[in-house]
Amino acid sequence: MTTRLDLSHLLQGAVDPDETNRLHARLAATAAVEGVLDVAYRMIDTPVGRLLLAATETGLVRVAYPAEDHEKVLQALSDRISPRLLHHPHRLDATARELDEYFAGHRRMFDIELDWRLAAGFRATVLHRLLEIHYGDTASYAAVARSAGNPKAVRAVGTACATNPLPVVVPCHRVVRSDGGMGGYLGGVQAKATLLQLEAAA
Repeated sequence: MTTRLDLSHLLQGAVDPDETNRLHARLAATAAVEGVLDVAYRMIDTPVGRLLLAATETGLVRVAYPAEDHEKVLQALSDRISPRLLHHPHRLDATARELDEYFAGHRRMFDIELDWRLAAGFRATVLHRLLEIHYGDTASYAAVARSAGNPKAVRAVGTACATNPLPVVVPCHRVVRSDGGMGGYLGGVQAKATLLQLEAAA
């Protein structure tokens, strides 16, 4: 069971929602200043659903679709990175702003820092190669396998895309089948189609 710093139980007696929000903000700021906040998270609404964003001091570490079950994602972050995890939207303001700009068609590249610790080995190599696929372009799973140094690892590329901890920002949606079919996507095929259509229209 997660031990993240969810302070809602401390605030249940508060009647005024504004006061509750102010208290939560003060507690979150104190946690950050005192070094007891290792992972901050927030939610944003997008054309592909409500996304969970999580960041460490190093950078954005997780973007999660609703289909991944946000509670399970938070538990995994608590287990794999740190239980000192808190809903702290301010730390993710820049990420939220860049995603808003992307979905509005005004941004083609993300400038935010990334924390790659949830990817390792060949999977990490694949995810770094995805950043080389330009906005509006696509590449086949086979082409990505070749660029990652292992032309026979087409299936492994598919696995890397399916377990990408930073979808949208690290654009696994730009990887398609050699026959032109979209292939699978951890956010669902409709989300992948929406992202590709957005980029094609820009």
